[in-house]
Amino acid sequence: MRLNDKRLAELEALERDLGYRFNDKELLNTALTHTSYVKGENRHTGHNERLEFLGDAVLELTVSEYLFINNPGMNEGLMTRVRSRAVYENALFDAATGINLGNYLLLSHGEEHTGGREKPSILSDALEAVIGAMYIDGGIEPAKRFILSFAVSFINDAIRTVTVKDNKTLLQEYIQQQHAGSLEYEVISVTGPDHKREFTIEVSLNGKPYGRGKGSSKQEAGQNAAHATLIMLGAAEAKEN
Repeated sequence: MRLNDKRLAELEALERDLGYRFNDKELLNTALTHTSYVKGENRHTGHNERLEFLGDAVLELTVSEYLFINNPGMNEGLMTRVRSRAVYENALFDAATGINLGNYLLLSHGEEHTGGREKPSILSDALEAVIGAMYIDGGIEPAKRFILSFAVSFINDAIRTVTVKDNKTLLQEYIQQQHAGSLEYEVISVTGPDHKREFTIEVSLNGKPYGRGKGSSKQEAGQNAAHATLIMLGAAEAKEN
């Protein structure tokens, strides 16, 4: 796709906000091209899905490295949860709106009229595509600098949020982020006298039993069952509670 002077000027304005000047402007333009622009309008040009795939990997690597270096006492399970929250769609949407990325997208007329420039899914995907383009154009270092320019605050917020959340909330968020299905909590048994009850609760995921937990209340047993399930799913370690 040949870029006219108007489009080149737009891309140069975006580059200033990105803090990076592309050697290949067409690569950046592709990162900003939504599939609707190509398929819906029957245009013969590339779109950003492959760059989005690559950018997602670069984003996760950068955040993982940052967590590993700057949090030597943080275990693998907690790092996984923090990373998932830091690179969640809403965080990427906030970063994309911060640089007015929607203004530079190429969309179909239909997507334009339905508010495509403000849709969180489109903007977060486009941001990942820009990261992928930056990686291809200049390598890992400029991509990392750009990611950390917006991600550090999200990482720190995620650390504060994740470490104070209860296990049932953490499990629910993990299942949603992994698109793993639906959760159910079932009381398996209630034992002991009235003044000293012990509840046993089991977590099921899509009907398959996972972790069990015991406690003097349903709430405590449910929290312990959720924690056991997080361990089974590899999202927490046994020493966490």
